Amino acid sequence: QVQLVESGGGLVQAGGSLRLSCAASGSVFSINSMGWYRQAPGKQRELVAVVTSGGISNYADSVKGRFTISRDDAKNSVYLQMDSLKPEDTAVYYCYAHIVRSTGSPNRLYWGQGTQVTVSS
Repeated sequence: QVQLVESGGGLVQAGGSLRLSCAASGSVFSINSMGWYRQAPGKQRELVAVVTSGGISNYADSVKGRFTISRDDAKNSVYLQMDSLKPEDTAVYYCYAHIVRSTGSPNRLYWGQGTQVTVSS
């Protein structure tokens, strides 16, 4: 059993910062790419940021220069530092990870439960 547990969402004023955390627990042998999606009311889920096992990161154009993704493999965790937040960043943020549970097991996709981020103007 593998779970991704998120934390760090909340309410912040425009221009403020939040840091989201996501930790994988359970049987984890290795983690490939990890990242964050978000979904605003009435909109499709969109990719926010991703970081590979080699540490290469990519960002949605809408968050470049404001958000920073990082990972700590010793803690099976991924983080999203969000600065200069805007009201349009308001959404539920979901972390994900491609995890191998044991040697020879397939690479499977896991999702966190989601955490609400609300940015007031």
